[in-house]
Amino acid sequence: MNLHVNLRRCSLTSGDQRYQRLSRVGFLCLLSIGIPLVGIASAEDGLSARWEGFRGNFAKGYSVAVLPLEWDGPSGKNVVWKAPLPATSRGGNPDHNQSSPVVISGRVIVTTAFWSEKQPTSEIPEQHVTCYDEQDGKQLWDVQVPAGPWKLSDLRGGYCAPTPVVDGQRVYVIFGSSIVAAVELNGMLAWHKEIPDWQSFDVAIASSPILYGGKLLVLADRNGKKSTLTAHDVKTGDVVWEKKRPEVSFGHTTPVLVLNGEPKGEAAQLLVAASNELQGLNPETGEKIWWCKMPGDVTAPVFARGLVYTDSGRGGPGFLVDASGKGDVTATHIKWKIDQIPEGLSSPAIVGDYLYRLHNPGVLKCFAMVDGKEAYAKRLDGVSTASSPITTPSGRLYFASAGKTFVIQSGPMFKLLATNDLSEPHASSAAAANGRLYLKGQKHLFCVGEE
Repeated sequence: MNLHVNLRRCSLTSGDQRYQRLSRVGFLCLLSIGIPLVGIASAEDGLSARWEGFRGNFAKGYSVAVLPLEWDGPSGKNVVWKAPLPATSRGGNPDHNQSSPVVISGRVIVTTAFWSEKQPTSEIPEQHVTCYDEQDGKQLWDVQVPAGPWKLSDLRGGYCAPTPVVDGQRVYVIFGSSIVAAVELNGMLAWHKEIPDWQSFDVAIASSPILYGGKLLVLADRNGKKSTLTAHDVKTGDVVWEKKRPEVSFGHTTPVLVLNGEPKGEAAQLLVAASNELQGLNPETGEKIWWCKMPGDVTAPVFARGLVYTDSGRGGPGFLVDASGKGDVTATHIKWKIDQIPEGLSSPAIVGDYLYRLHNPGVLKCFAMVDGKEAYAKRLDGVSTASSPITTPSGRLYFASAGKTFVIQSGPMFKLLATNDLSEPHASSAAAANGRLYLKGQKHLFCVGEE
């Protein structure tokens, strides 16, 4: 194992008062879009200062803090720092690296995979977890995670699709060579485990891990009737329980955790857009609470006010479903249906009374939550349809990437507020913390904020 650790900053910044407050405005906005306030964050590391996993805290794609409106790569306007990714520093050949940054305790952490200069892409690339200082972008440490057994013959998905998830002690990662691992926040590799039955995956492992109740939940929906949801002990990586899912085929979606009380009075749920149904699972056991017959595959569901919207991401109908049911709710809990949503690998967003969905060829559509009727459709030339949006307390939507970013004001009428470009088009979704955006490009990690 090649382990590079810079201990310049290995202690947690729990004493920093930036992480000890959540704004009253932020709380009100969380309530307005349906985010629970149960166990939201520790006092030393509040919601505005962290971005825990794919689509941030609770997978809502929501920034508590206000984000910058304008920036520009060529001129450097509002680009606080720009740091080279490991492949750039080492002169390697990078994988697609679609995974998104995560932020905690003054650290920005990314996963990447790359082949060394003379290494053929038919071999398994190096798999890295790299940590940067949130303030100045200096690399704090870099860990190479031992490769698993799966050598991809089809590189469309790549080795680095899942986004990490982080808590106050470790960052948990999944790589496409069929490895799940944990790295301490000081840069020491804690554990790594092989995901079994790796021959049953298709072009990529893409579901990002989820933390719940001291367990790391890994969804591995795959061909060969070997789909599973597995809970790992966060300290050791050992399997605590595993639920087989023989009724579903391959999928690349990331589950969305809904905490106690949403819908009102209900227990926690794990929402999964599986290959043939939208599911509400018990995160303690993996058992199905309810299910609704509809195709899923790539996009993560979006949840607000007891309602779930999903579509497959590959093209097909979209559905809004009441998440309060039990058993098969196909005939009883679908609120409305959109007949056709073209392919778009990014996730949808809900702001107030409207749903926003971006799809190929760069078309943004807005639908009324009350009845699913289309409010508008607008072409955004150059937008990444693989990068999931971020919303803010002011109702802005950031369709953000290290290429072009479009900032839209929410509402039933299209209103473009800004177009920004960092000139490194990429499929990775942005992260947001402390009023800054973190965007991973092909070669660099960018920090954008008001100067």
